[in-house]
Amino acid sequence: MELILKKDVENLGFTDDVVEVKNGYGRNYLIPQGFAVLATPSAKKVLAETLKQRAFKEKKEIEDAQKLAKQLEGFEIRITAKVGTGDKLFGSVSNADVAQAIAKEGIELEKKFITVPGGTIKRLGQYEASVRLHREVVTPVLFEVIAQAK
Repeated sequence: MELILKKDVENLGFTDDVVEVKNGYGRNYLIPQGFAVLATPSAKKVLAETLKQRAFKEKKEIEDAQKLAKQLEGFEIRITAKVGTGDKLFGSVSNADVAQAIAKEGIELEKKFITVPGGTIKRLGQYEASVRLHREVVTPVLFEVIAQAK
């Protein structure tokens, strides 16, 4: 079943992408939730016109995202966490913690756009998260998990 996405759907595609999904997934989940519509020939024509008009605006968005990516490259982010024996953390560090640390530097990002390796981090050390600023602009962000002073 061919559908046009109306919203970003994780592990499937972005808004206005034409995707091929199994009939049940499209009919029982995507369409009723308002995430997609059927890709009829007329809907495809409307989509093509919309994409043409949006191309100019999107070029500026990509440039802004690239500027922000350059800013993020220079950051030295440190996240403090409580540590048990060795270098093992009490709890874990997730994308929400990374988003909060970046916010302290003055840049607000939604946590859903930050991907931490393995989902959560449970040990001290240096790590690299990827930040999706735009569908075409993904930048790595280096951060370090350090022990909290006792």
